[in-house]
Amino acid sequence: MLLGILFICLSGLLFPVMNGVAKLLGAHYNSVQVSWARAFGHIVFMSAAFLPRYGLGMLRSRRPGLQVVRSALLFGSNICFFLALTFIPIAKAATISLTGPLIVAALAWPMLGERTNAGRLAALAVGFVGVVIVIRPGSELFHWASLLVVCSASFYGLYQILTRLVGPFDPPETSAIYSSVVGAFGLLAVLPFVWKTPADAATVALFCSMGVLGALGHYCVARALIYAPANVVSPFQYFQLIGSVAVGYLFFGNLPDAMTWVGAAVIVASGLYIGWSQTR
Repeated sequence: MLLGILFICLSGLLFPVMNGVAKLLGAHYNSVQVSWARAFGHIVFMSAAFLPRYGLGMLRSRRPGLQVVRSALLFGSNICFFLALTFIPIAKAATISLTGPLIVAALAWPMLGERTNAGRLAALAVGFVGVVIVIRPGSELFHWASLLVVCSASFYGLYQILTRLVGPFDPPETSAIYSSVVGAFGLLAVLPFVWKTPADAATVALFCSMGVLGALGHYCVARALIYAPANVVSPFQYFQLIGSVAVGYLFFGNLPDAMTWVGAAVIVASGLYIGWSQTR
């Protein structure tokens, strides 16, 4: 069980580092190019890891349409998040993105038929109040890019719902490959119009690291669920906020303000309550 917690915490470091690299690249390169590098690198890494073991048969899907929609949602989530990172600090973006589990909880009832109750609905409302505290619409600290992170979290919530729907039909390895198909190949038609050749070998390495960091992060999440139950490791996903604060400070010298911490506490508390009530 401790190994599962270790893996989920490791993912909470890998994803913020990936986001930090995306923010560094986004200052000089188009977000579409950065998102493509993330998706294409993910497919290359996953193919190298899975194809020797499972063969080309893992590319066959019993629900290809659903897989493509999943991939489109993940691409939309990534590009919205990476674009937002060019304008707002990583820690603030990561705090807003913590609404992902809340969105999944809100959609699980109408889309999956999972039962809910008044306590969970109240927790959802409280969680979104936390988002308002972080974004602070109407104040001088509000930035429109915060809304992009809300869109990113919404897309990712839908992506997780569809991942549950496709689970009974396709193995996880197939879903892992398909998750980045739209970003890796769908963007090829647009890429020539936004392409900017990397300036040096170090920049090429940063682009390549995007897919590797993302793929390793998802691999750690999968391994965590092997060694420990989901209800045990889920609360530790919020470790990603600590990782985001560390990366934001080390890479860019940014630290969250007091109200961002307050909003983060509200969001995390509501998410933990929902997780606890579902475990019961």
